[in-house]
Amino acid sequence: MAKRRKRGEGSVHLRKDGRWEGRAVIGYDDKGLPVTKNVLAKTKSECASKLKALKDSIQAPAPDQPKPGILLSDWLDFWYQSYKKPNLRSNTQMSYERRIYQHIIPALGGTQLDKLTTSDIQQFYAKLKQGGRLIRAEIYGEGLSDQTVRGIHTTLHAALDKAVAEKLIFRNPTDGCRLPPARAREMQVLSPEEIQRLLIQAKEDGCFELLLLELSTGLRRGEICALQWDDLNFRTGELRVVRQVHRIQGELVVSPPKTKAGNRSVLLPVPVLNILKAYREAINSRWIFPSPLKEDSPRDPAAVRQRLQIILERSGCKKVRFHDLRHAFCTAALEHGMDVKTLSTIIGHVSSSTTLNVYAHITDEMRRKAAAKIDQGIGKAGPPQAETNVAPQKPAPSTFQAHKGKRRKAGTGCVTQINDHLWEGRYSPIWPDGKKHPRNIYAHSEAECEKLLAEMIHEMKAEIAAEKERQKAVAKAS
Repeated sequence: MAKRRKRGEGSVHLRKDGRWEGRAVIGYDDKGLPVTKNVLAKTKSECASKLKALKDSIQAPAPDQPKPGILLSDWLDFWYQSYKKPNLRSNTQMSYERRIYQHIIPALGGTQLDKLTTSDIQQFYAKLKQGGRLIRAEIYGEGLSDQTVRGIHTTLHAALDKAVAEKLIFRNPTDGCRLPPARAREMQVLSPEEIQRLLIQAKEDGCFELLLLELSTGLRRGEICALQWDDLNFRTGELRVVRQVHRIQGELVVSPPKTKAGNRSVLLPVPVLNILKAYREAINSRWIFPSPLKEDSPRDPAAVRQRLQIILERSGCKKVRFHDLRHAFCTAALEHGMDVKTLSTIIGHVSSSTTLNVYAHITDEMRRKAAAKIDQGIGKAGPPQAETNVAPQKPAPSTFQAHKGKRRKAGTGCVTQINDHLWEGRYSPIWPDGKKHPRNIYAHSEAECEKLLAEMIHEMKAEIAAEKERQKAVAKAS
């Protein structure tokens, strides 16, 4: 474990350009906010020496008493920009900025740090639950989810903890707040027969290899979309997970896994490896699952999610998330005797305790069966009537026939069911500038969604025609 620097020694981190940067608080401005100064060096030890020399040269000590008059908005902005942002990934930066600049500062930013109370923050959380949603409130409701509120609390708590460390306030007022319960999302797992139907339908819809690999490895959606052929060793069956793909401000971005545990290797079963060998011959791309729309680009994780919902509906399976396929793999692995530590490594959990927390219901059943076997061995007890020593048999082959489906005509957009009460319609025409400019509409039923989509397509076609006429007039005038 890396050695932590003592409070007041400043911070040292490696920059993207390969140099080491040290930063320390050298004083406080008129508002009471810390003023920092940095040093640069080629090595960590040299940087630490320069930082110590900087600290030794500072004559003015940090204030012993909290300074009044500092606004929460000023402190949050300083804390985020100076302490957090330099070490965050781009998508994590977006989460922090949403919480700070769209929720916390508008509600509490005008309050002075030393005047901020637990009651103020508790009322703020209650208002977020009642009417804190800023967009799509007509679809998802006025209030924010428990998980979102807890995330906002985590950010505010960390910022105020740093204020306590800098002696700007005596105590952290978020410590006494009562938070919404941390409810785990209900896990949905397909039955063996449903998995058969899913894969049969996936063959018809061109998604068989992707879903088969997911059910065999439990990769995250962004990880499986980012796989390249160089990551797969056909001789040994080893599949390396070294990157993920996600969206940042509408653009697909490929980046390393978020944690060290995310970099891992998975051994594929021989039947899956043989299927991928045959599939490889039809793919002319470095990506195992390339985008069907853009050259030399991985498949969009959002498109994979939408495709899964279509396949589930056509195969008559219950609605599950893509992440639930990961649960299906983990459940099957544990039920067939894989130990938790090995499973934790395969699926990329930082700690085995995370795996235990998520799959406690399965491991509890495994412990119960183990105790019964010990009782049989020591106490000579007979096997429970409900249990037998017969190994579980494979389910009978499904007689399900793949649904061919109706292919939508070109120019009519697409309709996707998001959940039980929400449908999404999308139209993505090519505009006169040569680019696609998609638009979405939402409705509470498929019929309403089709109607609104048709109206939107009519309006967009009129706009495109008007834009073409405008460009012709400009061309003639010039």
